[in-house]
Amino acid sequence: MNLKEALWSKTTDSKEPPSPSPSGDPESEAAAAAATSAVEELVWSLKKQRIYREVTLALRTGLRDACADFSFLRVRGLRFLLKSLRSIAQSDSSISLFSQTQSIPELQVVPVLFEHSLKETEDGKVGSLDHIISVEPMKVKSPPTDSEVAIALRVLEGCCLLHPESTHLAHEHNAIPVLMNVLSTRGVLEQGACLDALISIMLDSSANQMDFEACNGIEEVAELIRDKQVDENLRLKCGEFLLLLIGHVNGRERSPMATIHEEVRRLLGEKSSSLIWAASQFGSTLDPDQRLTALHIQARRVLESLDLY
Repeated sequence: MNLKEALWSKTTDSKEPPSPSPSGDPESEAAAAAATSAVEELVWSLKKQRIYREVTLALRTGLRDACADFSFLRVRGLRFLLKSLRSIAQSDSSISLFSQTQSIPELQVVPVLFEHSLKETEDGKVGSLDHIISVEPMKVKSPPTDSEVAIALRVLEGCCLLHPESTHLAHEHNAIPVLMNVLSTRGVLEQGACLDALISIMLDSSANQMDFEACNGIEEVAELIRDKQVDENLRLKCGEFLLLLIGHVNGRERSPMATIHEEVRRLLGEKSSSLIWAASQFGSTLDPDQRLTALHIQARRVLESLDLY
């Protein structure tokens, strides 16, 4: 998806040192250097304020639609938020400012996701019939569509990667049980996005890892990857999930998921579990593109080892 470059990603800073003063007077040069430094600080301060205004405006615009009663409006807001997060990720300064905004309740993204797009619907429940005899119209809220859930999961993933403290907000909204429900009941599109989101919210989050273990998450993923009737791309995504998860918790003695190796061995067999463990150590020195390619290749090998038995 090609996105227009965000305003805050454009830099006009010059890294070249200022040209020396034509006069050789040390006092004049010192005064000129001090003036230049003051100007640069003022320019950076103004630029930082501008970026902050643009980031907050983008969040307010996206969150306004993401809270709407109708799914098509929520989808529009989520797409705008996802586009904004991708632009924010291009600059360290904008990432820092985004992190600052997530300490402001009305600008927090994660709670909105779980209160609207990722909220479980209560089908078939009728709370009251007062609206039938009342003059007040009943408020109708359309349930989240498949596309809406998938985009919301991508936004959740982006928030947790850019702002690690968002994993705590996700935990407060029972993120793991909600996502495990998506994984077991939704379609391929949402399931793939769900696996990526699960990895992002469990990174360095003991609370979410404990919830994942309590929900028998490994068993759910193992069931999907073993089922040859499941879409092959989803099975590959499950393989990538296991590789990333085991690679992340490997060597951490006090990890809440320290027994993950035994669980994978029990569910997938000795050969496949050994392959997953060995492959999870891949490419720590590779660049991101090579690492992603290696991940795809290793996931394919894991799938082939399962299909042989």
